[in-house]
Amino acid sequence: MRVNEELEKKLRSRPQKWLVTGAAGFIGSNLVERLLKIDQHVVGLDNLSTGHRHNLIDVEKEVGPKWERFTFIEADIRELEACRKACDGAEIILHQAALGSVPRSIKDPISTARSNIDGFIHMLVAARDCGARRFVYASSSSVYGDCPDSPKIENNIGRALSPYAVSKYVDELYAGVFSLTYGVESIGLRYFNVFGKRQDPNGAYAAVIPRWMDAFLNGKQPVIYGDGKTARDFCYIENVINANLLAATAADPSAVDKVFNIACGRSTSLSELYTIIRNSVAAYKPEVLSIEPIFEGFRKGDVRHSLADVSMAKGLLGYEPAFNVEQGIEKTAEWYVKR
Repeated sequence: MRVNEELEKKLRSRPQKWLVTGAAGFIGSNLVERLLKIDQHVVGLDNLSTGHRHNLIDVEKEVGPKWERFTFIEADIRELEACRKACDGAEIILHQAALGSVPRSIKDPISTARSNIDGFIHMLVAARDCGARRFVYASSSSVYGDCPDSPKIENNIGRALSPYAVSKYVDELYAGVFSLTYGVESIGLRYFNVFGKRQDPNGAYAAVIPRWMDAFLNGKQPVIYGDGKTARDFCYIENVINANLLAATAADPSAVDKVFNIACGRSTSLSELYTIIRNSVAAYKPEVLSIEPIFEGFRKGDVRHSLADVSMAKGLLGYEPAFNVEQGIEKTAEWYVKR
């Protein structure tokens, strides 16, 4: 399922030049793939610090001859001139580049700030100077911090619990200032625990779903931090791609200079998630049904519960989650097994 066919038909009728930062990463490479499939011209920017060339090689295989519409720039958003070069001629910018991970930011707050704050400002300046029509950027549910409200509503946030959360909230503030001061049309998307194909299962800061997928496929016991009752609003990558296209093309002026929750609007505990993933992998490897998890202590900076209210995104962007958690996990498991 995809964002409504009318929008894709409209985009195909008038191809535009898009810039996707973090293009070799998980979310960025999926955005590049969709844009190329609907005949857009795409520039990708990535310094390959957390993104991978093999993601782009995979995109090339998926899109075939349409790959000719793609230009890759290996450079760093911490360099203003690199941002200006990448933005040149771009009509729409989808800014995904960042240093993710709450634990990483706690270990190294300076690197997080340099990429997520300094790099973000560089991109805003470059977007302003090149006259881009729309600047859509990735924010995070981490900005809600210790806010006790459930579900999370965009205007109510709490105290940030990590340097990563601070960096994403600062981005939202800067985007608002650039919209007010310079007329840069921006829309922020607060992602809630995105998962799907090409998400890296390796490394100290790998997200829970690819890490558990990899463990099951290798006959290992996945680790649950805490008691298993920690809950998240997990969102399949196709929902996020749709949200970006809707934000990039939103004609309603009231949607501009706002930040939207992008999620499924459903909370799933880690114990429930464990069962969903195990059952999905078991369709290919029945022996994993005997694997039980390992429980370890809670991680510092983790939010205990997270559930999104997506009504504002539905009302102003026309966003509707096309895949629920189970459907997304099934498709993700199929991709990891084939990989």
